[in-house]
Amino acid sequence: MYIKQLTLRQFRNYKKVELSFHKQVNVFLGENAQGKTNILESIFVLALAKSHRTSKDKELIGWGEEFARIHGEIAKKTSSLDIELILSVKGKKGKINGLEQKKLSEYVGAANVVMFAPEDLNLVKGSPQVRRRFLDMELGQISRVYLHHLGMYQKVLKQRNHLLKTLQFGKGSKEMLDILTDQMIVLAAEVTIRRYGFIKRLQTWAEQIHHDVSRGKEKLEIRYLSSTDVSEDKDLSKIKDGYYQTYQELREREIQRGVTLFGPHRDDLAFSINERDVQTYGSQGQQRTTALALKLAEIELIYSEIGEYPILLLDDVLSELDDYRQSHLLRTIQGRVQTFVTTTNVSGIDEQTLNQAAIFHVSEGTITK
Repeated sequence: MYIKQLTLRQFRNYKKVELSFHKQVNVFLGENAQGKTNILESIFVLALAKSHRTSKDKELIGWGEEFARIHGEIAKKTSSLDIELILSVKGKKGKINGLEQKKLSEYVGAANVVMFAPEDLNLVKGSPQVRRRFLDMELGQISRVYLHHLGMYQKVLKQRNHLLKTLQFGKGSKEMLDILTDQMIVLAAEVTIRRYGFIKRLQTWAEQIHHDVSRGKEKLEIRYLSSTDVSEDKDLSKIKDGYYQTYQELREREIQRGVTLFGPHRDDLAFSINERDVQTYGSQGQQRTTALALKLAEIELIYSEIGEYPILLLDDVLSELDDYRQSHLLRTIQGRVQTFVTTTNVSGIDEQTLNQAAIFHVSEGTITK
């Protein structure tokens, strides 16, 4: 899979841009704050209908404008797609081959991307929220069913929290709380079992990649820290039973606190190297190798799921990796994955890769090839 052409209208600092890309490596070269990252962000938003940098869509729309439009021509093994995302103050609309999709969950997944940016190094040492976002973004790309269940879960969670806040002050209906809890248990179990399966598959790839990057000295393990007991022998009904029991036990405490204390919205990931916790005891190098292994594992997992490699976006990340990790990253993706790189200089990119790349110079929002 690769993107042949990208058209932007009123996106960030770009009024109007039309770009054609090399099917392997595309390098955006320029000083900081010139608009390099905005190009990679636009490709990410085109694929996932949300930004990796902000949760406020209005920030993606050019200053003083009412809407932004991103259009891409995507080449796949057996077909080509035109995909388009329009962002406005009223919301988002996604189109595939000119047909508007009724739900964004039906639009996401038409194109697949993996983003690796400096903030992704916080996947290991950052907050649980960062890791949950990683889970939801990546799993959502390959499973529309997961996206649907997650969206429904978040909707019921919001309603339940509102009711708990009301009950905290002696108002509201406990019968309605039971109804919302039953609805949430069903959705929580669906989200949990899919996250667990995703992490088990990701572990297979990440363990081997980390073994190679560490020259065979280290073994990486990823574990999904679920709110309820989930393992190979736990089916959906057993997970539901676990949630039901815990919600019964926590019912009065949740009413006192006015918030849902338990569920997938509180889950996390744990990483260990040679059975030692990476978040607590890992060196900066080990933390970065873990993040790199995760991202490269993502690429392989998406390929195993859909039979095509995703588009890779490397946003100023080469400068954050030492020469050995840079070389491993570029060698792993070379010739297989269309890659977009932003950088202030090309010294971190090997000559062979550069000779095969399209290079774009970016200055004050102007791009020249």
